Amino acid sequence: MRHRIFNEDGDEELVFVMGWGNRWTHENVSWLIGTLTEAGYRVHAFELPTNIDDFKADWLEPIAEYVRDLEEYQLLGHSAGALVAQALDGADNHVYLSPWWGYGEAFPDPLLEAVSKLSTTLPCIPVRGLDREAIGEEATDHQLETTPNWISPAFVRETRRAQEELLTIDHDAVVFCSLRDPVVSLRPIGERVPAEHVVLYDGGHELFSSASRERYVEILLAALADGAEAVEADDESEEETDPVPA
Repeated sequence: MRHRIFNEDGDEELVFVMGWGNRWTHENVSWLIGTLTEAGYRVHAFELPTNIDDFKADWLEPIAEYVRDLEEYQLLGHSAGALVAQALDGADNHVYLSPWWGYGEAFPDPLLEAVSKLSTTLPCIPVRGLDREAIGEEATDHQLETTPNWISPAFVRETRRAQEELLTIDHDAVVFCSLRDPVVSLRPIGERVPAEHVVLYDGGHELFSSASRERYVEILLAALADGAEAVEADDESEEETDPVPA
């Protein structure tokens, strides 16, 4: 697992667990990290290995051990990073971008079950459909070209197990997601997060690759600073400014 700190002189600590295949060299990931550092955060960014044979040993425990040394921090997890982040302790506020708490409809459960029973860690299962339409309109050629094309049965088995063992999501957590996201299942989000704590955006799997991303910067930073209160306050503000029907 790779780890890097951005903005050493930042005023507040923020742990950012990136999604599967994300790299800080990807232009849109870099845009998000730049947005966070400009807001004054010292960003502790983690790149997840793209092949694992043990969820806890390969993904969770290295980050869990790291955050124990942080007295206070905000937590941001995207996709598979949100699957890891929901099991971390100690964060003041939890913000999840397109949390991968369940496989999307493109991955039927019987197929996943059959694949997960194969006893190999060799990446031999092709990953299809992660194109610009699925990820977001602003996804770059570099990002698409460097996204892995294969996963292993062990990866499927361990991620499904982690999804089945999801903890209770923090009551103050905020989720940003899109109804057009083909990668993740929206059901676990709806079952675990109050509707008023969910921010819907127009786009694909990655908010930071969405053409509308600039529109959500202010509410994203507010959610990191103040938790669900910021989202609730934003909803109340919109209701107050809505025209009263005649």
